[in-house]
Amino acid sequence: MLFALELACLLPLVPLGPGARIEVGAGSGRFAAALGLDVGLDPARAPLRLAARRAVAVVQGVGERLPFGDRTFAAVVLVFTLCFADDPTALLDEARRVLAPSGRLVCGVVPLDSAWGRRYETQGRARHPFYQGAQFFTLAEHLRMLTSAGFVLTGAFSTLTQAPSDDPVEEVVQNGLVPGAGFVALQARP
Repeated sequence: MLFALELACLLPLVPLGPGARIEVGAGSGRFAAALGLDVGLDPARAPLRLAARRAVAVVQGVGERLPFGDRTFAAVVLVFTLCFADDPTALLDEARRVLAPSGRLVCGVVPLDSAWGRRYETQGRARHPFYQGAQFFTLAEHLRMLTSAGFVLTGAFSTLTQAPSDDPVEEVVQNGLVPGAGFVALQARP
């Protein structure tokens, strides 16, 4: 259910139409494939093999140094990527560089100022294999990072307003920024 709710937030924000679209930090390509993205980039080779099986064109690399020319993509998608980036500012600068002038950045984030964000941060401190390397940011910090990188917010959807659990229930995805939501999808333009 988590994946379905997160995907429902992202889908309306990912632009359709002409131009290549990339997920930076694609991992296994689960989101890239479900969103119909063309390219998935990740530093880890093993997850990229799974992404390739999902018909995503894969590139090994890091978001802070994207191996693409300026203005290459109609959309750059970051799902759970900023919290794992060594340098989120450099990552956003690179995303802006490779976006076409009319392109869109789409970020899926777990805000630290949500019950879900606090849960994952606590799990990370307890050395959870997935979250131990994450640095979570509040929703306001995410918005400031986008603004500092030269982006203007153009849309948002929120979900996971329920208490964290291992078996979340279906809920309505809400248009806009909902305080305390455990997953927020943000769309921004350069």
